[in-house]
Amino acid sequence: MKHRSSFYVYAFSFISFVIILSSCSQKQNWPQFRGPDANMLSSAINLPEVWDTVKNVAWMYKLDGAGWSSPIVWGDRVFITSCFPEKVAPVPERGPQQGPPPSPQPGAPQSAGQAPRPGQGQPGAPPQEDTDTTFRQDVYRWEVTCIDLNTGKELWKQVAYHGNPKVKKHPMNNYATETPATDGKRVFAYFGNIGLFCYDMEGYLLWKKDFGSYKVLNGWGTGSSPIIYNGMIYIQNDNEENSFIAGLDAVTGKEKWRALRDEKTNYSTPYIWKNKTRTELVAGGKSVTSYDPETGKPLWTLKAGGEMSIPSPSGDENILFIGNTGGQNAKSNLFAILAGAEGDITPPDSISTGNSVAWIFRDAGLGNSSPLLFNGFIYIIASRGGEIKCIKASDGTLVYKERVSGLGAVWASPWVYNGKVWFFDEKGITRSFTAGDKFEIINDNRLSDKTWASVAITGSGYIFKGVETLYLVKN
Repeated sequence: MKHRSSFYVYAFSFISFVIILSSCSQKQNWPQFRGPDANMLSSAINLPEVWDTVKNVAWMYKLDGAGWSSPIVWGDRVFITSCFPEKVAPVPERGPQQGPPPSPQPGAPQSAGQAPRPGQGQPGAPPQEDTDTTFRQDVYRWEVTCIDLNTGKELWKQVAYHGNPKVKKHPMNNYATETPATDGKRVFAYFGNIGLFCYDMEGYLLWKKDFGSYKVLNGWGTGSSPIIYNGMIYIQNDNEENSFIAGLDAVTGKEKWRALRDEKTNYSTPYIWKNKTRTELVAGGKSVTSYDPETGKPLWTLKAGGEMSIPSPSGDENILFIGNTGGQNAKSNLFAILAGAEGDITPPDSISTGNSVAWIFRDAGLGNSSPLLFNGFIYIIASRGGEIKCIKASDGTLVYKERVSGLGAVWASPWVYNGKVWFFDEKGITRSFTAGDKFEIINDNRLSDKTWASVAITGSGYIFKGVETLYLVKN
């Protein structure tokens, strides 16, 4: 009897160990934009804190196409998307691809020949009609690539689409801006106006879905990435003609529901908010809307204002933190929304709480990167100018506002490791500062590449995607 009891003890311990190991392994994957829980938090250990182009770079993979999409990881495989121009019509005003469209910056002057920033021009004026159709002569390859995490060697590459673009893009943008997603069995590559493509892990095309092509503001392009939850994949497509959000069966690609949206062009990625009341699908916009992820039924809405929705929200089981990018004519406010909200929860302009809104931090300075929630504090890094804000999550009070000199534009979302907040600018310079109520810049690491895509975090390393190279950085 004693031996039988010991056997059960050992068996239970082994099963528990396997479950814990499996759970940890799941967290080591980086399956979508902003990571497993879409919050830029990871359980990875032994990550490097010092690197440059040579030091702690395990491998480099040369990129032959453009894509501001971020890399994702599952197991020992890295997935990226890109778009390669085979033939581009010679248009004098079309410059080389240098980076994403100009980011909003309140009060910033507009350079000659530069596309208008959100918020510039006459308030309420419609976007100017663009009569340039030369993009229809262009020929591109939209590609999905799988790379071995251990060696940096290409395992497979598939051409999702080959042909002419369906809409025009800004010269500083490209046609592969959306980050792919994976559930460990399938890889989903979304290319905005080209469509959604589903592959198995070996690169075999399982299904594809064409949602149609629609104009976006000033021809800037698309940017909202797909997300996966509970066997479904969600697509938010806000444009100038026919905005919608849809939920599809991940196995078959069959559309289970679609909700039309009274929105114009937005770029934020939707967010699965698992709170103490229920699980919600939150989609940013001039009006933030929460949906039932199973049916698409609207749960609540909040008129958030701002210029357009670029950053994605962050949250915990009690509160969701969300806001839009500001501009010259509209400030960005950060809202704290309580779990269990119903209906229209928009507070009057002069009120900072009420209707399930715990607090509002006005003129929050949100830009392109998403707010980071960690240990009771929210960190906001401005797109330009080097301003960093730390806000107390419980009541919305400002803990500090600091400025870092010498920063380039910040497009990617920050993350946390070893008690520090890490972020990088478009110059390829990664900096870190202490997490908490005291601000101190610590690290300054450099890669000789331009960087716009957010980092992917593996079990013991970082994957940075530059314009020219994909890097694995690890000890």
